[in-house]
Amino acid sequence: MEGLEAAAIPHLAAFFPEGVPEGEALRLAEGPWAAPAFGPRHRVVGLLAAMGEDPVAAALAGPLSAEAVARAAALQPLWPEPLDPRLLAATRWADPLRNQPASAEEGLALLALWRREAEANRGIAVCLGMAGWKQAAIAAAFAHEGTAAAFARDEDEALTLAAAARDRGEADGIAVWATRASPGLAARCAAAGLPLVWVEDGFLRSVGLGVDFIPSASLAVDGLVPHYDAGRPSALERILAEADFTPALLARAAALREAIVARGLTKYNLRRAAAPLPATPGRRRILVVGQVEDDASIRLGAGRVRTNLGLLEAVRRAEPEAFIVFRPHPDVETGYRRGYVPRRAALRLADAVAAGGDIGTLFAQVDALHGITSLAGFEALLRGLEVTVWGRPFYAGWGLTHDREPPPRRGRRLALDALVAGALILYPRYLDPVTQLPCTPELLLERLSDPAAWPRLPAGRRAFLPWWRQQGWWLKQARRFGLWQR
Repeated sequence: MEGLEAAAIPHLAAFFPEGVPEGEALRLAEGPWAAPAFGPRHRVVGLLAAMGEDPVAAALAGPLSAEAVARAAALQPLWPEPLDPRLLAATRWADPLRNQPASAEEGLALLALWRREAEANRGIAVCLGMAGWKQAAIAAAFAHEGTAAAFARDEDEALTLAAAARDRGEADGIAVWATRASPGLAARCAAAGLPLVWVEDGFLRSVGLGVDFIPSASLAVDGLVPHYDAGRPSALERILAEADFTPALLARAAALREAIVARGLTKYNLRRAAAPLPATPGRRRILVVGQVEDDASIRLGAGRVRTNLGLLEAVRRAEPEAFIVFRPHPDVETGYRRGYVPRRAALRLADAVAAGGDIGTLFAQVDALHGITSLAGFEALLRGLEVTVWGRPFYAGWGLTHDREPPPRRGRRLALDALVAGALILYPRYLDPVTQLPCTPELLLERLSDPAAWPRLPAGRRAFLPWWRQQGWWLKQARRFGLWQR
């Protein structure tokens, strides 16, 4: 780099893939900004010096805001000497996710995001309880330089591998899929002095269901407890209780919320619209959302109401004159998850059953929503609906919901956009399904709005799906006629 004039390299990119010697910068030609080095198997780092120095900050005072300079200063230097300010001023930034030019602020924000996630990932030695079809996405989400995390077959192997890593002086953390952990895992890790991190689907998940083997594009990674464990404070609860929600963060959250609503996005983003509801003049319309009854969020977050039929009974008692629409959980409808309510039994309490299609198309047709711990309550809040919860989900207790069993610890009153900032910006991780690189929630909204951009399932998995769905149909019929109750 020494001796080069800034004008001689006007298209220097601020990125290079791992393995490229530090003295060799990756150059992008003018044109479509195609960057093959930014493929899904490459980790990307920044070619930046610490930018907290006055000369650099002065050189960049025009194109960069103070916030951008602060972001850059938080990055550890990747270059032995501060770069010439002329070189930095001439740098052209590329967005490896959208494959297009980027502003310096956008580039710095992405680099800072990658840096934070790489730092967090360095503590993970072993992944546990991750189904085989999830492992490629999990490996990408927890990637960092050095040795990749191993996938353990069971808890004994996970503890053995983590302890061996600690003996080698390496990271010794275990990341477990929260619903696959045994009740004693946390105690075993604590006794062995091994850090434990809980992993679950994030709140903007995918185009399609997990039961159909669609990997999640967002993850909730919590070093305390799963976010749905109402008995103990999670990292998400601490964020909501303690974070300083700045005006800039709240403005970003408001824009994110408005984009979600405008695009009609939900957790699963099923492509078919739900059937329209009949006209009900003069009657309040309430959507009652069912759940998977043996789901961990019910076990750890529900109160006295713990079943879908019990929820319907409670809502009918509370709203005797309302037009009630029961929405079964889509995973239950596949036949593979518990919580099936026969249609005849549901219609003794509800006025309509809205199975199938995307729940987002129902929100505009109702006045209110009732649920136990369902994420649909959070999605309804984003759309300005009145929400009543009969359990203790993460979004209850902040003054935004009617809480039938108020969470005892939560007393802070939050604006809706503060809840959005905590739950969708500060807490989860997002993985671009196209490049398999960490991304922002805003980028994921673009991907969720364009299902054609998502990679196709592997051929073997696609061939298996028709048989899988047919078997699920038979299981649902067995539940319907009382032949199988699991």
